[in-house]
Amino acid sequence: MSADALIAACRALAEAGLSPGSSGNASIRDGDRILITPTGSSLRRVTADDLAVLDAAGAHLSGPAPTKEWAMHVAAYRARPDAGAVVHLHSRAATAISCLTPPAGDDPLPAYTPYRVRMLGRVELVAYASPGSPALAEGVGAAAARSACLLLAHHGSVVCAPDIVRAVDLSEELEAAAELTLTLHGRDARTLDPATAWG
Repeated sequence: MSADALIAACRALAEAGLSPGSSGNASIRDGDRILITPTGSSLRRVTADDLAVLDAAGAHLSGPAPTKEWAMHVAAYRARPDAGAVVHLHSRAATAISCLTPPAGDDPLPAYTPYRVRMLGRVELVAYASPGSPALAEGVGAAAARSACLLLAHHGSVVCAPDIVRAVDLSEELEAAAELTLTLHGRDARTLDPATAWG
């Protein structure tokens, strides 16, 4: 994967309205290096020259200072050897859902449609920890080992995918599922059995 692909993904996420202001960050794994967006930058403005380069353990190799969430990305890659990209967003619906308390043991995004089940699988809710903190990175790493799609309590979303194009798709799918969940919240909506929802 290239820096150009990461920049194109950042633009797509911003144009979709999923990264308000200077929020959100994204990265790709390039061999034994991680290319990641910088601290304090808007996804709609970031350029290839703005990208920070880390090694697999998170050591800063070159470029500007990485996003303060860099440890969360490193933890996700460590937990998911198949991941080639990680996207973290503060999109409106996903963040709203992350502030609600799901029923004990339940997925925070109910299985309302077969596409939500097929595309996202089980979504894990990561307990709140301060942005950029080691505790948050630890929580993301533990949850990412079980699921590619996460909600961070009171914070936003994280998706892990084989490549950055797929990570953008999953981010959009997650936001759509969150919007549907908000629309149906408090209503007597029926859910599907995830085990049989998709043929």
